[in-house]
Amino acid sequence: MDNNAKIYIAGHGGLIGSAITDRLRELGYLNLLTRSRKELDLLRQQKVEDFFKKEKPDYVILAAARVGGIETNISLPAQFIYENTQIQNNVIHSAYISGVKKLLFFGSACSYPRQALQPMKEEYLLSAPLEPTNESYAIAKIAGIKMCQAYNKEYKVNFISAIPANAYGPGDNFNSKDSHVIPALIRKFQEAKLKKHPAVTIWGSGQQRREFIYVQDIADASLFLMLSYDSSMPINIGTGQDITIKELALIIKNIVGYDGDILFDTSYPDGIPRKLLDISKITVLGWKAKMPLKEGIIQTYQWYLQHGKTNE
Repeated sequence: MDNNAKIYIAGHGGLIGSAITDRLRELGYLNLLTRSRKELDLLRQQKVEDFFKKEKPDYVILAAARVGGIETNISLPAQFIYENTQIQNNVIHSAYISGVKKLLFFGSACSYPRQALQPMKEEYLLSAPLEPTNESYAIAKIAGIKMCQAYNKEYKVNFISAIPANAYGPGDNFNSKDSHVIPALIRKFQEAKLKKHPAVTIWGSGQQRREFIYVQDIADASLFLMLSYDSSMPINIGTGQDITIKELALIIKNIVGYDGDILFDTSYPDGIPRKLLDISKITVLGWKAKMPLKEGIIQTYQWYLQHGKTNE
């Protein structure tokens, strides 16, 4: 993948896509294709086909997706399965038709079974039932992984899939309705601090365990895989460490400087009890995450103080 290659980043405005776009530019890749949703609606097959026919990208990084937290996944299952499968189908098929040299598709750690052995190996996909609260999103992501594998087998293309842990970092979505856990907690504690609320309430028991990875680490791993990984088998991107939501909340509370109480509302679901990725495959290849969790949260909080209101 030389510096003059034409690289299309689908979803360049999102958390992962923007980090990858910035990293590519830093490394001297200047022939980048980006389109906003207004410019190119990836749900529209003909629009996508016309774009690929006109631009003929050499490489594609498919980071575009409909995403959200547990509340949004529960309330909008039809939108999650429709939009994600539609985006994937349109981009992956058009990449094949236009002769793209290599494509990277992002799966999700949510796609592993609810009761998967920990840490979760790539071969555990489809080995048991999924977590009901995010089943539609998970099924769509599994379909994207399987589509890449099917196209590799039948059409002899080079379409790879990566499964990142929960991403967070500067540029995240802090919207109260559909943000993920770290930005949601940062916002909750910051607002409680400013408004002097006596307590912050968090969904679930706080005992569920999650793995988090700084978005710039995902960007670095993605480019590493584009240069050095060519297998049809999906590959995990993570840190190899997890934490309970209660422990996470305490870290964020201290970073924000909130001095009230934390309450856990067990009438709401925890989701999957634990999500820890087995990262042995990417580790053997020579890649490792760099950002410690606490330092990454500090940088994310500082970004929120400067930019977060425009991101809500």
